[in-house]
Amino acid sequence: MTNSTPIQTKPSEPGSEDQGPACVMVFNASDPSGAGGLAADVTAIASVGAHPLPVVTGAYVRDTGEVFDHFAFDEDAVAEQARTILEDVPVQVIKVGFVGSPEVLSTIAEIAADYPDVPVISYMPALSWWDESPTDLYEDAFRELMLPQTTVLVGNHSTLWRWLLPEWNNERSPSARDLAKAAADMGVPYTLVTGVPLPDQFVENVLATPQAVLASEKFERFDAVFSGAGDTLSAALAALVAGGADLAAAAVEALSYLDRCLDGGFRPGMGNVVPDRLFWAQPEAGEADDDEEASDATQVFDLPAHDTKH
Repeated sequence: MTNSTPIQTKPSEPGSEDQGPACVMVFNASDPSGAGGLAADVTAIASVGAHPLPVVTGAYVRDTGEVFDHFAFDEDAVAEQARTILEDVPVQVIKVGFVGSPEVLSTIAEIAADYPDVPVISYMPALSWWDESPTDLYEDAFRELMLPQTTVLVGNHSTLWRWLLPEWNNERSPSARDLAKAAADMGVPYTLVTGVPLPDQFVENVLATPQAVLASEKFERFDAVFSGAGDTLSAALAALVAGGADLAAAAVEALSYLDRCLDGGFRPGMGNVVPDRLFWAQPEAGEADDDEEASDATQVFDLPAHDTKH
């Protein structure tokens, strides 16, 4: 069974006593840099207004500049996490990031098949940091197991080109519709292609099917290298869809949100820039001065150092 029906999300039962935000289950690895992985998912989903249900699939060994290694969880540990919360909480959307192994992909695909009415948004990141052999095994498993369950595939143009159309020999680069067709051959009805190169330092981001372009947004290319942009975009899209937004409108809004996150990006370490997924919570310049004055006026606690006393 595939997850290829049009997206129709349903909020919690209207008669429930306490109807909170829509819930998004996310499968991803823990990222100690906070740039991507579950850190990006949780922050972006909450920022957009949904409730994240994070399932840890493994852990990166990385800093803000590069990934050095990854440790995958056992597939039974992933299944126990997911199925336990699925029996308790209604989930509107499932989002899949990098999960580390073909075995875990198989487990997630089985879970998605058991919930055919829940849309699945899958993000395929660039895996250039990984060795060739595990990369090939992972991409093959994703293609054969996860794509048939995927409703929306999200990925960078160059990543999807290399993965889905490795034998492309046309003089022109593949369009978003070409990539959407390759994904559709594996059961994916919608593909969101990011970073399509345009002249004059612009890039285009396109939501497409094999037959049509459903949404397209052009942005000026940032003069910086970011970590976590793809996870941020796919998580925001999942949250907006979970909230009941039309897919095309959700894609446009998610892309606008990512653009604001990148515009407010910061460099917490010595590596790449991290998207500010809570840009809206930062005070304006004038407000910052007022906040400092108010803080000085109300600061009455002198917090002690972190000394342990017995």
